[in-house]
Amino acid sequence: MQVLCGVLMHIAMVSGEYPPRWGGIGSVVYHLAGHLAQRGHDVTIITRTHKQRTPQQPGVSVLHVPWLKAPMAFTRSYGKHALTELRRLHKVKEVDVVHTLLPLVSWTAKEYLWVEENIAPVVSALNGSWIGEREGMKLAAQHKESATWKNPNDLAILLTGGHYSKYEQAGIEHSSVSVAISESTRKEFEAWYNPPENWHCETVLYGVDHNVFRPMNHDHEEEQLAYEALRKSYDAADEAALHGSPDTKTPLLLAVGRLVARKGHRTLLRSMPRILEHHPGARLVIVGRGHMRATLLRQAKRLGVAHAVHIMPGMSFDALALHFRSADLVIYPSYYEGQGLIPLEALASGTPVVTVNQPPLTEMIDEEVGGLFACGDPDDLARAVVRCLDRPEERTEQMQKGRQRVLERFTYEHNAEAYENIYLSLIDE
Repeated sequence: MQVLCGVLMHIAMVSGEYPPRWGGIGSVVYHLAGHLAQRGHDVTIITRTHKQRTPQQPGVSVLHVPWLKAPMAFTRSYGKHALTELRRLHKVKEVDVVHTLLPLVSWTAKEYLWVEENIAPVVSALNGSWIGEREGMKLAAQHKESATWKNPNDLAILLTGGHYSKYEQAGIEHSSVSVAISESTRKEFEAWYNPPENWHCETVLYGVDHNVFRPMNHDHEEEQLAYEALRKSYDAADEAALHGSPDTKTPLLLAVGRLVARKGHRTLLRSMPRILEHHPGARLVIVGRGHMRATLLRQAKRLGVAHAVHIMPGMSFDALALHFRSADLVIYPSYYEGQGLIPLEALASGTPVVTVNQPPLTEMIDEEVGGLFACGDPDDLARAVVRCLDRPEERTEQMQKGRQRVLERFTYEHNAEAYENIYLSLIDE
């Protein structure tokens, strides 16, 4: 273990998600905790219990607590059990900083104040908001993505998001520091939650694992064979593609995200007829779990593009990373994100990204590393994709610039250092 900090801390991270069962926040917590441990700190994760085996990391302990398996209500149930476990942990080994991952932890103002007074200062990470989720679903519904009532989780957010936002309000009012995961999220909380005048909020965009998500190595025989097999399985394997040339006539398009309305997959499918007019050999792979799979397959058939669309279930990080580095373009049509890690995973893999021309995506993506289109507009989405595919030399530059952008600004090494400085500032105070 390499000790990089003069003050070593015991950091308790209260996260409703943690691998292997849940993604997003869980993946971030896993990597952030590991990098903090590499810097010499002792990290304890308090998360929800699940049956799968939890991955182990040196310097990181994981404690599981029970929770009520009900949409939205689980955040309050988990929050109560996590607080009980935090009290017990502090008695066994004194905690120096408590790091909560909102909105999946629902604590009252009284509970935040108790933790601040009796355990340690609280750093609350703002990973988007329930109000933002709700408004994103409304926007997606306006663009005919999906009926909210078809998904119990979406319906719960729509009906109870306002109620559960009060726990986020408690978090921003009674934590020592809030940390927004994008400038867009920070502005969202300022607009919708009316934080107090003395609100202390930092902005730290999450990074990605640039060792897992990395560019294709066509000189590595085993990796090249896996790449060729993947391209052939999706019928995107002309000679240029198999040699990794950007001027392929069978470009592979990749979209990754849960199959729910706000991810914009139906808008993406509506763009496919026009994309295929210009690039008939193009193939689209959508990777994700969710209730909309059958709906998307029916839509692809109605649009006459079913032959060019593959919908795959969730997969391991290694398999997903191979998809990222094997694709020619990643498309991210989401209607709402707190930040959105998929575009960064694509850039780290050396793959340009086409995404919506609105924050927070524009805090990471511009035309130097991909393309932008008007949210919810399938014609503009098709235009942006076709433009990228029509310019293979420019896309090669975007591949290089995207990877470099991640290495310079969006890694877990950057995140660990940023959070360490935030923790230390509280201890110094």
